[in-house]
Amino acid sequence: MHSVEAAEPTGTYPFSFLLVPLMQFPKSIEEAHAAEFYQFLEKTQGLIRSPKLFELLCSFARILEFPWVAYHRQSGDEILKMVRCNPPAVSYPDEWQDHYAKMGYDRIDPIIKKSRKQADAFRWSEAHNDMIKTELERRFFEEAAAFGLRSGVSVPLHGPGGSFAIMSFARPSSCEPENKMVTYLKFAAVHFHLSVADFAKRVAGKCPELTPRERECILWVARGKSSWDIGRILDISENTVNFHIKNTTRKLDVSSRTVAALKAASLGIIEL
Repeated sequence: MHSVEAAEPTGTYPFSFLLVPLMQFPKSIEEAHAAEFYQFLEKTQGLIRSPKLFELLCSFARILEFPWVAYHRQSGDEILKMVRCNPPAVSYPDEWQDHYAKMGYDRIDPIIKKSRKQADAFRWSEAHNDMIKTELERRFFEEAAAFGLRSGVSVPLHGPGGSFAIMSFARPSSCEPENKMVTYLKFAAVHFHLSVADFAKRVAGKCPELTPRERECILWVARGKSSWDIGRILDISENTVNFHIKNTTRKLDVSSRTVAALKAASLGIIEL
């Protein structure tokens, strides 16, 4: 659920074939939403595993009056597990996140249950009508609304190898979103997910294996500590620290400890 900035642009938009048709709508709210979606794609081209990518997604969602966004990988292949979202890709109110975790709602969440059973985007009201079987599930929606999340749209993201993720957009209004709005949110969610997956696939074959001690040492380098400081923190000698850092720079194929720390963070080996 920390930051490494965007990589260089790497290709075309996943939805570039949609851009011309979207921009041909008559002048209306639909046209405005289409223009905003186009700008979202344009701004995020080449942004991979960067906090900026999630920030831009949230900005686009806010324009469609969905101030809260959450992206969760529930299960999946090992390649996607390598890629961490730093910071976590969740903008829900902290109070709701804490309450959700405290109540263990991940075990009974009707939205997750419905997402596992269908492929297309859906409104939360559909999950409320289709999936509620117990009093606890009913209370889930009531408490979400009490925390301000009164309606939403969720996008199931099923992939090969059993990979499964969900992108959800929530808002304080109980007003049901129109079909076109759901479509734009779905496109944006898939674009975000594909960007993360694309990065994961490209780094999977070149992500070196560091020992636990090497990861510890390079993490403290990333946090600005000297070899002497790291030795004191880990209760090992300065020479031993330098030994592990040297091995790390070699494995990462870089020439300095600073660049090694940056690369380790960008590959998801360490979390700052």
